[in-house]
Amino acid sequence: MAADAPPAAAPAAKIKILRLAHVYYKHKNIAAAEQFLKDFGFLETERVGKKIFYRGYGTDPFVYCAEEGEEDEFGGTGCVVESLADLELATKIIETASPIYDLKTPGGGKCVTIKDPVDGWPMHLVYGQTPVEPSAEYGYLDFNFPDVKPRKNKFQRFEKGPAIVHKIGHFGMCVTNFAKTYEFYTTKFNFVASDLQHEGDGVNVLAFMHLDLGEDFTDHHSFFIFQGPKSHVHHSSYEVHDFDTEVLGHDWLRNKGYKNCWGVGRHILGSQIFDYWFDTSGFILEHYVDGDQVNCHHETKVSQAGPDGLHVWGPDLPSGFLK
Repeated sequence: MAADAPPAAAPAAKIKILRLAHVYYKHKNIAAAEQFLKDFGFLETERVGKKIFYRGYGTDPFVYCAEEGEEDEFGGTGCVVESLADLELATKIIETASPIYDLKTPGGGKCVTIKDPVDGWPMHLVYGQTPVEPSAEYGYLDFNFPDVKPRKNKFQRFEKGPAIVHKIGHFGMCVTNFAKTYEFYTTKFNFVASDLQHEGDGVNVLAFMHLDLGEDFTDHHSFFIFQGPKSHVHHSSYEVHDFDTEVLGHDWLRNKGYKNCWGVGRHILGSQIFDYWFDTSGFILEHYVDGDQVNCHHETKVSQAGPDGLHVWGPDLPSGFLK
C-alpha cells in the first residue's frame, strides 16, 4: 500500500498593501518645484524643515512630499498596509527592511522602509496614519447625448485653474532585471499582474500590477515596471475628478509655460484618460481620470509590447517615452 502523500506546504505569507499613499521627491530648485506643484493641483498642508507636504482633496493626510536637496532625486513611495502585523512580517522576510519606526509626517503612523533588492530604490510601508476630512466636494455632470438630454435649462460653466488632485493612483519604475524584480513584488506582496507584455519572444518585459484585495475592486494598476538599462522612476500618477477638470488643468499648465510630456489621450491598458507633464526638475507627473477597476476574478492578460498598444487616441507616443 502506497504511503500517504505529504501535506502540501502552506503558501508563504505576503505583506498586504491596501493602496498607495504618497511619494517623496527631492528638488535642487525647490522654489520652482513649489510653483509647479501648486499649478499641478496639489494643496500644501505642512512644512517641516526642508520638507513641504502636499495633499489632495481626499482623505490621505499627504500624497506628495517635496524636499530641498543637493540633487533631483526620487525618494520612493508610501504604501498603506492592512495591519501592524504586515510591518512586522516585512522586518522578518525582507532582508533590507528597516526596524519599525514612527513617521514624522502629517497623519503620523508607523513605517518600515525597504530597499528594492535589484536597484535599491526605497518603498515605505505605512500603517496607522490618521485620515483627514475631504477638502472639497465635486458633483457629477449631466451630459446631453444625441438621443438622451437630461440637462435642460442648466448650463456647463467652468472656471480656469489647476486640476486639483484627488489621490495618488500609481507609479512606475524602469528596472534593470525585470524577472527578478517581478518575482520579488509578486511573492512578497499582494501585487498581481493585470497585464504583462513581451517583445515578441515571449519573455515579459513590462507589467501593470494591481493589488489583490480579493472580491474588493481596486485600480487596474498601482505599480508598473519595465525593463531598461538604468533604473529610475518613470512617473507618478494622480487622479482628478473628471475629464473637464483634467483638460482645464492641461490648459492651465500649458498657459503657465510648463513642458507637456504626452497627452491628452486615452490609454488601452487601464483605459485612463492621461495627461503627462514634466515638472521643473525633469520628473514626469500624470493627471488621469476614468481608470479601470479589477478584482480577484480578473485574469492576467499577456500581449506583445509596441507603440500602438499604449493608447487608442491622442498625440503620437513621444520618442523615448519608455526609456
